[in-house]
This record gives sequence, structure tokens and C-alpha cells, in this order.
Amino acid sequence: MDINIEELAKIALEMRNMSYTPYTKFNVGAALLSRDGQIYTGCNIENAALTPSNCAERTAFFKAVSEGVKEFTAIAVAGGPRDAKELGFCTPCGVCRQVMSEFCRDDFKIIMVKSETEYRIVTLSECLPDRFGPKDLLG
Repeated sequence: MDINIEELAKIALEMRNMSYTPYTKFNVGAALLSRDGQIYTGCNIENAALTPSNCAERTAFFKAVSEGVKEFTAIAVAGGPRDAKELGFCTPCGVCRQVMSEFCRDDFKIIMVKSETEYRIVTLSECLPDRFGPKDLLG
């Protein structure tokens, strides 16, 4: 399946606007592409107690998994300060990388988005080398 990177980038950028970030004001949006071509979206959601907060990437994964989807091709992530005129490349945090490790192959693409036409792509294995995953527990 071909990946329409510009479409994923656009959706991730749009999802930043849905973020609930009253504390850090650091908005992140995600667009997750399943192997069957569905797109699941997410935004970060903060909580005053901090630990109940959830990242955009995990929101997208949990939405997809809750609907029975467990195979993915790529995710686009766009993030930065709420009122930023220009974004930098926002990388997934360690917890999000671990969630990706649960459901994605080494060649899963992580697209870090600055704009609809400016992005950087890495694979999960580049982002999380020597990862701990299902194979370590299930053999």
C-alpha cells in the first residue's frame, strides 16, 4: 500500500488543534495509518495530575486497537508550542515508541512533520533499536 505522506501530515497538523494542553501548551497531533488503509487520529490530552495525561500517538493507537485494528504502516506526528509560527520535528516519546513496538514491525514509518510538505521519516527500528517487544515474552 502506498503511503500518502502529505495527507497524513495534513491530518496530524489539523489534530494539533484538538489538543487539550492547559499546562504545557505543547500541542501534538497524530495520524496513524493502518495496514488496511484506515487513518486513526489522536491528540495529546493533559491532566492536572500529569500521569493520567496521554500522548497523541497513543491516543491514535488505542482508538485503532479498541476497534480491532492491530496492524499499522505509518504514523505522522506534528507537535510544538500552541502558538508556534513554525514547528520543529517532534519525535515520539519513549512510552509512545514502546506502544509502537507492541503493534508495529521494524519498517513501520514514523513521519515527523514540520508542515504538509516538510517532514522527516525514520523507521521504528531506527527510533527504537534493540527494542523490547512481544517476541521477548512470547518467544
